[in-house]
Parts: sequence; structure tokens; C-alpha cells
Amino acid sequence: MNQSYAEAGVKRKDTMSTLALRSLMIIGIVVGLICMFIGGVFQIAGIVLVVVLVFLFPRLNIDYEYVFVDGQIDFDRIAGKSKRKTILRIDMEQVEIVAQEGSHALDGYTYAQYENKDFSSRDKSRKPYIIIANIEDKKYRILFEPSEKMLSLMKQKGPRKIAQI
Repeated sequence: MNQSYAEAGVKRKDTMSTLALRSLMIIGIVVGLICMFIGGVFQIAGIVLVVVLVFLFPRLNIDYEYVFVDGQIDFDRIAGKSKRKTILRIDMEQVEIVAQEGSHALDGYTYAQYENKDFSSRDKSRKPYIIIANIEDKKYRILFEPSEKMLSLMKQKGPRKIAQI
């Protein structure tokens, strides 16, 4: 079995909007608990509010996983460490170039014409890689943080598509 396989994963860093949303959810839970003790219709509304917010709160923790198998890359989003969804799947034949952000190999690509997909950790200390790909007549600019093994396997599959650092 001559199969190439590599995977990598990153945890998305919280932004100000997710922190603000978490704060609002905590306030909502407190308001729901207070409504539960008032009684009547407020008690039912309070229970529903608390149950919904407690269910949604862990979903704000987002991880991304990249899986490279025989020239195909899957980008998965894992919400709350329990719910996995494949967001995007691309083949190396659809890839135009893979280069690290800030590389001169990306100078010829204007980002306005591409749909942006950010599967990186959003950590300023790390430099993500960028994939420029054409998938079903749509142009994508994908940010991700692959492992060294994944980059070497991608280079084996499409040596001219991986730009030097």
C-alpha cells in the first residue's frame, strides 16, 4: 500500500468578537437563572434560555484539522471538541500554488478576485501558508498551517506547485 498520509491541527485563537459573544452568553445564562426563580412564564423562558446557551457555549471553541491523503486535502472544522464538519476538499490538480504568507511567489495573485477561507490559528506569531486553488470555476485563497510532513508530501505530489520559502 503506497499511500501518502499526513494530518495537522490547530486551535483557532479567540478574537474580540468571540470573547464579547461569550460574555453576552454568560450574562444571558445569569438572566435565565434569575428568570427561573421569578416563576410563571418567566420560569419557562429562563429554562429555555439557559439550556440553549449552555448548549451553544462550547461551540465557540473552534479547531481546524487538515488531512492530506494521496493528493487530496480535507479541511475540517471541529466545534466544541465534539462536532466535526468537512468544510472544503481540494485535489492537488486544482491547486495553482502553495506558498508561505509574504512569499514573493504570491505577488502575481491579486486577492480581490479570490474567495478567502481562513483555516489558520490566527496567531500573529505564526506564519500561515496560502493555497491558491480553482475549484469548480471558483477561485479560493486558503490560509492554513500545515505540518512539515504534509508539506513534503504535497511537494512530492506537485513539486512545481509548492513555492520555496
